[in-house]
Amino acid sequence: MSAFEEENNMSKQQNSLKIGLIVFVAFCFALGAFVSGLKVGQGAVALGQTASIFNFFQSTEVVGSETDNEPDLAEFWHVWELLEDKFAYSSSTDEVSQQEKIEGAIEGLVASYGDPYTVYFPPVESEAFNENISGEFSGVGMEVGLRDGLVTVIAPLPDTPAEKAGILAGDVLVKINDVSAESMRVDEAVNMIRGERGTEVVLQVYREGEMEFIDIPIVRDTISIPTVKTEQIDDTFIISLYSFNAVAETQMKKALREYLESGADTLVLDLRGNPGGFLQGAVSIASYFLPAGKVVVKESFGSEDIEDEVFRSRGRLIQIFNPTNLVVLVDNGSASASEILAGALKDHEVATIIGSQTFGKGSVQELVELDSGSSLKVTVARWLTPAGVSISDGGLTPDIKISRTPQQRIAGEDPQKDAAVRFLAGEEVVSEDFTDDLLSDETVE
Repeated sequence: MSAFEEENNMSKQQNSLKIGLIVFVAFCFALGAFVSGLKVGQGAVALGQTASIFNFFQSTEVVGSETDNEPDLAEFWHVWELLEDKFAYSSSTDEVSQQEKIEGAIEGLVASYGDPYTVYFPPVESEAFNENISGEFSGVGMEVGLRDGLVTVIAPLPDTPAEKAGILAGDVLVKINDVSAESMRVDEAVNMIRGERGTEVVLQVYREGEMEFIDIPIVRDTISIPTVKTEQIDDTFIISLYSFNAVAETQMKKALREYLESGADTLVLDLRGNPGGFLQGAVSIASYFLPAGKVVVKESFGSEDIEDEVFRSRGRLIQIFNPTNLVVLVDNGSASASEILAGALKDHEVATIIGSQTFGKGSVQELVELDSGSSLKVTVARWLTPAGVSISDGGLTPDIKISRTPQQRIAGEDPQKDAAVRFLAGEEVVSEDFTDDLLSDETVE
């Protein structure tokens, strides 16, 4: 090799190192912003976390210190340099900017936590996400979540285009308008499903028990979510609560007054297909069933340094409830606030839980805005029932397991409600011995 070639290669290496150092510093500042936003509910900077950022610049070979948990970025930068040096762009491959590489690295870091609800949004996606959570949009009217890495319908909302088109809880999205939903994030799926009122979206779904995928066209509309519906069967009054929205407590209070005036001896609280909503709604409604001071739910931050936050009943008890006069119906479409309420009534032994395994959405997310315009939606806590059961760990198991197949849903048959009415009438209802609930043996964050 000539002296000129050696000098030229050396110059290239130096330039590469300079670029690498610049990007490394940018990465550390981005990571610093990421860490500084994780102080739960405060947005403050934890000193220990801030210090760890600068430890990246120090040698890990420090006498008397523990180095096992220190990040070794040597291989990261080695791979970076190999890609810089060797990757050949083709006519069909767009050149990747340094910023895009950083964003890709952060996305990989976030994905390594294995939590479907912890998501990094680059600037453009962050702006779209903020718009989605701050306004009213047209859509099809269903809640979706990740189950075993697949975008799955938690529940279609009552009287919405999704329900009318035949979407069922437990349906797994295969395609959205011919775009594969495999490996798709929930927010990406939601963005594709939402759209202008009057336009059509075609969802291809996998449904348990069906031999082929099902194509379901749905015309988007403005979604108005119902809250409460009541009915009475013999001496049993039934309150169906569809959402823990801003008016849920008011509507529930009205329904409970209707129950007291009905002369019914027993009550069914139907939380099937209720994807959740506001935590305070669950706490307020639980207060009608639990004495003052009883724990409704605990918010666990997963750290010995941060005490669990405890939410307690406000003591608006309307009558003495017990497992013989109150039944709570749940299914795999019962999630979040529904699981909080059902778990509290189950643990305090004031209700019998009938139905199938709940969805298991028991985590709390915080949206952290980053200086670059990006944002991080990060799981900061998990819900625990009064007995300490993590809702995220597979959901809640009913006291009496009764299944309801997709075919029964379509036919309008409701063995779960029938079982609740018979149980409250004093009949013996035997729990089914089934292990193949719709998604019941899965674990979802």
